[in-house]
Amino acid sequence: MRAQRAVSVIALAMAGAMLLAACSSAEVVEPPATTQTASPTPSRSAAPSPPPDPRPEVVWPLTGVDATEADPAALDRPALAIKIENSTNARPQSNLDAADIVFEEQVEYGISRLVAVFHSDTPETVGPIRSLRPMDKNIAGSFEGPLVFSGAQRRFINDAAATGMTLIAEDVGGYGFFRTSNKPAPHNLHGTLEDFFAQASDLPAPPQQFEYAYPSEESTVVTEGTAVSEIDLDISPQMQPSWDWDTEDGAWMRSEGGAPHVTSDGVQLSATNVIVLWVDIRETGRGPGGGSVPETIIVRDGGTGYAASGNSYIPIEWSKAGQSDPYVLATEDGEEVTFLPGKTWVELVPESGGAGRGSVDFS
Repeated sequence: MRAQRAVSVIALAMAGAMLLAACSSAEVVEPPATTQTASPTPSRSAAPSPPPDPRPEVVWPLTGVDATEADPAALDRPALAIKIENSTNARPQSNLDAADIVFEEQVEYGISRLVAVFHSDTPETVGPIRSLRPMDKNIAGSFEGPLVFSGAQRRFINDAAATGMTLIAEDVGGYGFFRTSNKPAPHNLHGTLEDFFAQASDLPAPPQQFEYAYPSEESTVVTEGTAVSEIDLDISPQMQPSWDWDTEDGAWMRSEGGAPHVTSDGVQLSATNVIVLWVDIRETGRGPGGGSVPETIIVRDGGTGYAASGNSYIPIEWSKAGQSDPYVLATEDGEEVTFLPGKTWVELVPESGGAGRGSVDFS
C-alpha cells in the first residue's frame, strides 16, 4: 500500500512538472490595446454681421441730411413757409440760401415769387417778404407749419384761414416784421424767424416731403438717369432761371437771366436736387381794387415733370391728392423717385395758362 501511494505521488509530481514546463514555454499573447481617437470638436464660425444701415439714425426731414448730433428742440420745431419776392427790385434776397426747400411760382404778369421753407437752418432774418397767393396754401400745406407773408387780398386770406392753416402776417395780427433801408417799399419787408417760431410753437415738426437714397449712389435719379450739366428754363419773359452742375461742390448752382443768383451776402444759391413740375394756371377773376390773380393748380390727380439729382435727370410723374397730402413722385415705370440728401428747389412751369407754356432744356 505504501509502495502504491509513493508511485501515485511521484506520478502526480511529474504531471505537474510537465504542465508547468508547457506553460512556461508557450508564448503569451496580450490582447491589443484599444486606441481611443478623439472626435474633432466642430468649429463654429460667427455668423456674418449684417451690413450697417446706411441711413443715419436721425435725419432732417426736409433734406434727408444726417441730424444725429442736432439739437432735439430744433428737430421738433415746425417748418416756416415764407413768401419771398424774386423780382429784379427784390434781388439780392437775404439768407434765402438757408431754405431747405424752395418753390418757384408764377404770379401776375409772369413775375416770379418763391415759397421758401426753413427748418434745418434758421438764420436770424429773411426777406424781402411779399404777399399771399391762392396756391400758396396748397404748396405749403403738406409741411403742416405756418405760412408767413406780408398781406393779400382778403378773399385769399379767408380761404387759407378756413383750411385751419396757421397764418402769420401783420394783416392777421402777426408780428416779427420790419423794413430795411436798402430798398424802397414794398421790396424791403423782412422778418425775424425767432418771432415767427414763437407764433407757431404748438405746431408739429414737418413730415418728410421727398424720398432720399441711402447710400446716395442708389438714388433712382442717379441709377436710371441721363447725364446732364445744365438746366435752362424759359417760364416767362420775367422767369428765366438756369441751373449749372458744379462737380467740385456737388450741387446745382442757380442763375437768373444768365447771371449768378446770389444773396445779399454774395452766396450763390444752390441745390442738390432740382424738380420741374408741369402745372396748369387758371385765373381767379378780379378782386376788390385789383386785377385778376392767377392760381397755379397744385392739387391734381396726375402730372408730368423732371427730377435732377446729382448730375443726372429723369422724366417723372407726380400728383398731390389734397392741400395737406404729400407730393408723390414716381418714375415713368411707377417706381418711387429717390433723391440725394440735400436742399431742393421745385420749379413750377406752366403747361397752360399764365404767361403761356414754358420750356425746359437739359444739356
